[in-house]
Amino acid sequence: MYTLDQVRCFVAVAEELHFGRAAERLMMTQPPLSRQIQKLERSIGVTLLDRDNRGVRLTEAGRSFLVESHRMLNLVDSAADVARRIDAGSAGVVRLGFTAVSAISILGPLLQRVATELPRVEIRLSERVSGAQEDGIRRGELDLGLARPPFDTSLLGSRVVLREPLMAVIPVDHRLATLDRPLAPEDFDGEAVIGYHPRQSRYFHEMGVRFFANAHQRVEQRVQQVLTAMLLVSAHRGCTLAPASAQSLGVSDIVFRPLVSGGGDSRLDVDPARPVELHAIWSRTSANPSVRRIVDIASTISG
Repeated sequence: MYTLDQVRCFVAVAEELHFGRAAERLMMTQPPLSRQIQKLERSIGVTLLDRDNRGVRLTEAGRSFLVESHRMLNLVDSAADVARRIDAGSAGVVRLGFTAVSAISILGPLLQRVATELPRVEIRLSERVSGAQEDGIRRGELDLGLARPPFDTSLLGSRVVLREPLMAVIPVDHRLATLDRPLAPEDFDGEAVIGYHPRQSRYFHEMGVRFFANAHQRVEQRVQQVLTAMLLVSAHRGCTLAPASAQSLGVSDIVFRPLVSGGGDSRLDVDPARPVELHAIWSRTSANPSVRRIVDIASTISG
C-alpha cells in the first residue's frame, strides 16, 4: 500500500519533471526521492514516470494518477483544516434546545450571529420545555439548551444569557388593564388566574407562588407553556404572569402590565427590575468546543 509521502514525492517530480528540482522543493536528496517513486510504482503496479537521458516524462497512467493525487492531497488538507476548526470550536454540529419564548427573545439574533461568526458550525434545533432540555442533555441528545432554572449544577454548566421583567397579562377589557400604575399582588384578590404546572413549568410556577403569596386569587388552570397561558387570557379565562418578551408572540385581546418590585420577592431577583432569567445550559463533560463559543455569543446579545 502506498503512503501520502510517496504521493507527495510523485506530485513534486510530476510537476517539476526533474528529480533534482523536486528533491530541492521537498528539502531532501535525490536517492531517497527516487526510492519513494519506485516504491509507489511497485505498490500500484504501473509505471508513472518515463526516465531517460533526455529527462523525465509522465506516462498516460502517470497523468491520470497526478489528477487523482491532487484530489487526494486536497482532501487530506481539507480534512486537517476541518479537524483544526472543530478543535477550535469554529466548525462542527451543535444540537440546540429552546422554548417558544426563548426563541422570540434570543434565538433569532443568536442564529444570525452564529451564521456570521461561526459559518461552519451547523445548528440543529429542537423545541422542548426546560425540563426536557435538561433530560436531553443528560441523554446526549442535545449539546446546548436555552432554558429556565433550576438545574442540576453538579452535571450541568450554565450561564445567564437574558434577564427581563415579569409582567401581568390581562384581558384587554379587564378592569386591571385600565390602571395607570404597576400592579401589586393585592390587585388580583378574587381574580381568576392561569397558573403554571409545578413540575413541567416549575420556574414560572415558583415565580407566581412568590408574587401571589399574600393575594387571594383563584387559580383556574395550570399550564406548561407561556403561550398557552396567554391564549387562555385572550379567551377571558383569567389573568396570568409572563416574561416581557412574550409580548412579541402577538396574541390578540390582551395587554401586558408592569408589576411592583419586578415580581414581588427580592429573594428571587438577581436584578429586581428584570427577575426572569434565561440560561444557556450544557453538560459539564461536553467535549464539543463549539458549545462554549456559542454560549459566549449568546451572552453578548442582550447586553
